[in-house]
Amino acid sequence: MMQSVILARRPKGNPVEADFAIEVTPLPEVEKGYFLTRNDFISLDAGFRNWMNEDSGDEVLPAMALNEPVMGLVLAEVIESKHVEYSPGDKLMARFAWQTHSLSDGTDFIARLPNELEFNPSAYMGVLGDTGMSAYFGMTDICKPTSADCVLISGAGGAVGSIAGQIAKLSGARVVGIVGSATKADWICSALGYDAAVQRSGEAPLADTIREACPNGVDVFFDNVGGHTLEAAISNMNHRGRMALCGAISGYGVTPHGPNNLFDLITKELSVQGFMTHFRHDRYEEARDQLSHWLREGIIRSPEYRLDGIETVGRAFAELFAGENFGKTIVAV
Repeated sequence: MMQSVILARRPKGNPVEADFAIEVTPLPEVEKGYFLTRNDFISLDAGFRNWMNEDSGDEVLPAMALNEPVMGLVLAEVIESKHVEYSPGDKLMARFAWQTHSLSDGTDFIARLPNELEFNPSAYMGVLGDTGMSAYFGMTDICKPTSADCVLISGAGGAVGSIAGQIAKLSGARVVGIVGSATKADWICSALGYDAAVQRSGEAPLADTIREACPNGVDVFFDNVGGHTLEAAISNMNHRGRMALCGAISGYGVTPHGPNNLFDLITKELSVQGFMTHFRHDRYEEARDQLSHWLREGIIRSPEYRLDGIETVGRAFAELFAGENFGKTIVAV
């Protein structure tokens, strides 16, 4: 039998566990041109919340349909195939649904993995998966930090931020993280090597707290949050600073705030670039080789928050928006 997490209702604001339900169906038959996978791990990524809205389809994904399996990223192994390019035993990172099994014709977003995995399989959902790709491409292609820079990262204790900060430290830059709790502030400094941390929920305005942690201003900002956090960062940016926009979790499913200081982008001559790893699929091997080297040598860590059982997926996804995850959230199916 196959278990699927379906979209039981459209979330209003941040998702809650009741927005999802488990559906049990027979395994699909594999016809010519298709293959069937067993999905071992499900990656939970806040950005997929965007496509749960009714009119949210775009060139990356169509809007998710009610009472249909929720789309996401999985680590899968082919168990049956009638497709000429896929064989039993092939390991894949793919954009399949939140299911215990997936049937595919190969036209989905798929990245092949070595059949003999060097690292813990869950790492291919985290630092060696789309999470690590986001941190790698955003930091190396757009931010390009140097030892003279002060780098600020929002969502610093989350999936992407926890990797991005470690990559930034390799340049010799001063790296400051924005987090939602004192516990996370301590963790990113002690476990991930951040030089300092500021809390969004502190008594002082966030812009002032950033200014205290970055007294010489911010040269590079890697944003995973958007809204008020982006506004506070812009106010602290130095002339001709660089900004990589990776995510905007504060605005997923709700009316986002601002920022209301966009004129600063002009007066400070800031470089601002949004990006998605989806459009860098041809460079995944390059990124995975470099990230694998850093992981193998112990230069970076792969922090993860792991749950077991597909029945935990809805709760775990909701917890992302409460900021309860330390590093990458993964469900072992």
